[in-house]
Amino acid sequence: MKISILFPKIFDHPFTYKSEISDSLNTGDFVKAPFGNSEITGVVWPYEQKTKKKFKIKKITKKINVKKLNLSMIEFISWFSKYNLVPLGMSLKMCLLNKNVVEKKFSKEFNKFKIKYINKIFLLNSEQKESLAFIRNIGDNYNVIVLEGVTGSGKTLVYFKRIKDFIDKGKQALILLPEIALTNQFSRRFKEFFGSEPAIWHSSTTKKNKSIIWKGITEGRIKIVVGARSSLFLPFKNLGTIIVDEEHDASYKQDEGIAYNARDMAVTRASLENVPICLVTSIPSIETYNNIINKKYHITKLKKRYRQAPLPNIEIINLHSEVLNKNSWIAKKTINKVNQYLNKGDQVLFFLNRRGYAPFAICKKCGYKFQCPNCAVNLNFHKKINKLLCHYCGHKSLLSRKCKDAKECDLLFCGPGVERIFLELKEIYPTKKIEIFSSDTLDKKKSTSELLKKVEKQKIDILVGTQLLSKGFHFPKLNCIVVVDGDFSSHGYDLRAAEKNLQLYHQLTGRAGREGNISTIFFQTYTPNDEILINISKNNPYEFLQKELLLRKEKKLPPFYRLISLIISGKDEIKIMKFATDLKLKLPKINGVNILGPVLAPITKLKKKYRCRILIRYPKELFIQKYLSQSLNKIKITYGIKLEVDVDPINFS
Repeated sequence: MKISILFPKIFDHPFTYKSEISDSLNTGDFVKAPFGNSEITGVVWPYEQKTKKKFKIKKITKKINVKKLNLSMIEFISWFSKYNLVPLGMSLKMCLLNKNVVEKKFSKEFNKFKIKYINKIFLLNSEQKESLAFIRNIGDNYNVIVLEGVTGSGKTLVYFKRIKDFIDKGKQALILLPEIALTNQFSRRFKEFFGSEPAIWHSSTTKKNKSIIWKGITEGRIKIVVGARSSLFLPFKNLGTIIVDEEHDASYKQDEGIAYNARDMAVTRASLENVPICLVTSIPSIETYNNIINKKYHITKLKKRYRQAPLPNIEIINLHSEVLNKNSWIAKKTINKVNQYLNKGDQVLFFLNRRGYAPFAICKKCGYKFQCPNCAVNLNFHKKINKLLCHYCGHKSLLSRKCKDAKECDLLFCGPGVERIFLELKEIYPTKKIEIFSSDTLDKKKSTSELLKKVEKQKIDILVGTQLLSKGFHFPKLNCIVVVDGDFSSHGYDLRAAEKNLQLYHQLTGRAGREGNISTIFFQTYTPNDEILINISKNNPYEFLQKELLLRKEKKLPPFYRLISLIISGKDEIKIMKFATDLKLKLPKINGVNILGPVLAPITKLKKKYRCRILIRYPKELFIQKYLSQSLNKIKITYGIKLEVDVDPINFS
């Protein structure tokens, strides 16, 4: 009997094997089979590889006694491969975790994840009850529901209640979160409601815990997984629903390695599993908003904060009318406003989305600017470690250079980063407890949780943070936020820059006044009439979304058209451009499809490799991946050149 086996390898097809196993093999079964000089785990696949070549057919070694992959999971892996132009075997690899996990046995390890509801009562307000009733009424089959609510409106409690419905029916649930840092506070809320630790799945989860969770999911003994993008590929035994929290967040798009958008793939998986999916947001993404308008997605809204907490006031501080002291980035008016909150015992957040001390350093005498030797970017100065750092490749160098007069360069640090704002605040408030909250300072799980606890226990007066603080955190005494640089005029090459800025700062405003106290967000800006800032101050994001949709339609951009990016990289700039030019000529010519480029990427060089890009634009009703895949498979990749495919790109750097 001939059997098709798919291996988690970089192949786009299964391999044919013989089976002499007494037990019959079915699609989705896990097996051991010889491959090359080793024996590896594979999956019985429904699609037989057709070839005219004659070859010796090897025998399957054994069937592994474990729950097989269901047909919907196999369909998802196949569809994911076709849509994202990823080899089929590599799509399977994302599901299998590692070569040994399938055969491992666990017992007591599942107990800590067992759902055991406690007697604590979680009351819903009238809006939450209406939203929950609306979601329940949609049913248990596939549908996309958007749960939109202002920050602090209690969206999490609503979908917790909905998840409980499925757990009570013996089903499982997946909750996707955009950031690993969010899992600390989220875990506590989860434990309060479900009475157990959540099974957390992300890049920092240990191999042992990943093995336990993977096995627990396949056996149906773990009911809920809270995870980042990769958790979408877990082979659930009986999936009941998927929740995508902060669906608008760009972190759901993976750019490196296998490129995909976890939010969009989650919708597809829900469709194939025939289960409802809930997209949770404070401001929907453009794509989601367009689907709402076109009645493809259902929507329910929470317009008020939990316990009737008022939304923060927005106050714009025009820096044109403020005189800043030398080497100062905080206006006197801002300090006076902040003092009013500090004097009341409130906490204050100074927000700046730039890590380090300064974005770059330049010599005032010779004009030399410190740049990364591996990337076409400036080096950021990090005063804490007294080094220049590349935020793309991690290159570090000392702040030392001989100038034209053989003396040390006279350095000027341009612009502020969070470290610079931190030091300025230390001078202004020498007696206050001030901490930085950024990825540089939160490289360990323990330090993240410790800092969050300090904030919650009011052991910190002032926080200086990056965008990490805009997502999901609940600080009861945080009632004042200062956006140090509220200028949005430079949107650069990113077609989604305006949308991202609106979402970021809208989310940020939601961190303040969550316990019902009067709160204010102060925007320091040189452009007080900026459209995004006006929309934020009006608290009317839909006005922006409507205008943005019209603009996107006019310019033939997503969500009305789709994009596929071909990124060509290598150490020789001329060589990659020649390869890209030749590649463009070999791509299929399809009516309505525009092939743009090749052009050098905005950041021309990254990690010692030059980069250029071909952009394919096509109407969303077309599915060009099949034709593109056929063309790309015929292309011989020149030595020293790397070709990457990014379907639905978000990052254009």
